[in-house]
Amino acid sequence: MTSTHISRITTSVFLILITLVVSTCSESKKDTDNRTVFNYNEMAGISGLDPASANNTEDIWACNQLFNGLVQLNDSLHVIPCIAIRWNISDDGLTYTFTLRNDVMFHDNECFENGKGRKVNAQDFVISFNRLYDSRVSSAVSLLANIDRTEKTGYKGFTAPNDSTFIVYLIKPSSAFLSELTMKYFSVIPFEAFDLYKQDFRRHPVGTGPFKFKLWEEGTKLVLLKNENYFEYDGNNRLPYIDAVTISFVKDRETAFMELLNGKYDMLSGADAFNINEVLDKNGNLKPFYAEKFNLQKQNFLKTDYLGFLIDENIDIVKKSPLKVKALRKAINYGFDRVKLVKFFRNNIGYPATAGFIPNGMSSFNETIVKGYTYNPEKVRQLLIEAGFPEGKGLPEITLHTTDNYMEQVEFIQSQLAENNIKINISVDKPVVLRQAVASCEYNFFKKSWVGDYADEENFMNLFYSKNFSPVGSNYFHYNNPEFDVLFEKAAREQNRAVKDALYQQMDQMLIDDAPIVPLYYDQVIRLVHKNISGLSTNAMNLLNLKHVKKTNK
Repeated sequence: MTSTHISRITTSVFLILITLVVSTCSESKKDTDNRTVFNYNEMAGISGLDPASANNTEDIWACNQLFNGLVQLNDSLHVIPCIAIRWNISDDGLTYTFTLRNDVMFHDNECFENGKGRKVNAQDFVISFNRLYDSRVSSAVSLLANIDRTEKTGYKGFTAPNDSTFIVYLIKPSSAFLSELTMKYFSVIPFEAFDLYKQDFRRHPVGTGPFKFKLWEEGTKLVLLKNENYFEYDGNNRLPYIDAVTISFVKDRETAFMELLNGKYDMLSGADAFNINEVLDKNGNLKPFYAEKFNLQKQNFLKTDYLGFLIDENIDIVKKSPLKVKALRKAINYGFDRVKLVKFFRNNIGYPATAGFIPNGMSSFNETIVKGYTYNPEKVRQLLIEAGFPEGKGLPEITLHTTDNYMEQVEFIQSQLAENNIKINISVDKPVVLRQAVASCEYNFFKKSWVGDYADEENFMNLFYSKNFSPVGSNYFHYNNPEFDVLFEKAAREQNRAVKDALYQQMDQMLIDDAPIVPLYYDQVIRLVHKNISGLSTNAMNLLNLKHVKKTNK
């Protein structure tokens, strides 16, 4: 065989190989292009992926894709089955018996034999719930105060008589208990994973959720992949629909917004995530240019923004402050226009808080029953006289502590109060400083907000229960009203929804009358979503649920 002939054969083989490589690459690219990936940005970052310590929105969103609990919330905030297919509550309200599904598998992981995830059983819930007592890993310790671990239950608050039955014992009845169980703290995890990864479980999460962990480059990106063995279905279709989720951690708002415009992100969430003055008109609707590109999602949010007063006269800074006078606190409540605050400084995102502390979106919310504050200069004038400061004479300047991102709002309040003879000085703190100082009773006038941890009014009224004084609890005001406490304890036991609503309305009106707070506005969930995304629902808990999401690749 001549060298020329050999060369022709070699050339032919090379061309065949090139054709195969190109064909293979083309098929590979085609496969990749058909994958659907949901991308979003988390400006605040993520601190961990252990549901036991998921106490902020960013961590909760990620953990909601990875983990499941006994029960879950639907978008109407009703408790529905999840891993527990049904449950029974004893007549005395102290024993909850959950019957578990038998088709729920943990994600595949090296912590298991041969790396294959095993089936969830009731003992897994016993171990997962008992782990919450460890304050080194859990933020849920206070939620376990009502678990009965006395001699009556053999010192066991949780038992598993068999693989499909999980029992919880309470010290006293709690009408909010099922709602509490929807929090990510109460997710099930396998003991094998915790034994293997120990404190590093936060970086190696193993759950049962619709997505499973792939990789996390802290500060850069988090990648989750579709769980092919997920137990929930949408009709005949196994969930989830999309193939993966990627989360970026771009801190700069303008950069993140440009990435949304360029199509890198499918969604931006929150009024702080983009320039609302650029994107929305003063009625809170998308401007025409952006309406062509995005869908705007707006939804009631269980979040109340407020100004708080420390009113405990046993504390020195209160003894020396005019804010110990209720009439002055009420004058401040009447001294500015909440409607203008929401319209001009939030582009009508949210609702003026003209009722109580309980936000719009809760069952008991009713503006016709709970009468809050509206702008009323004449009321301010009368109350200043009652407080001993006619026309503001003799009233010292009052310092309001806030953070930088609320400056425009508090400056507006400052300006209107000044017009009504109440002088406010603004002190700007870093968020961590403000949080610690308020909890330690170092400030007696401060700007804060409260986001519902679970879908029950108890979570909001907890802030005013006298047994929850800060720094141990969240009663930052040291509000102490025995009549309020009686109603709070009664509502905690009440199972009848109508009766419970009436109790919370009475309590909310007490707060308005005693004025330990200045309700500002009830917030809204707001999201910009690309038009090729469907199935992305919203709810008043602002819980991100991606298992029903579909994406049409452009």
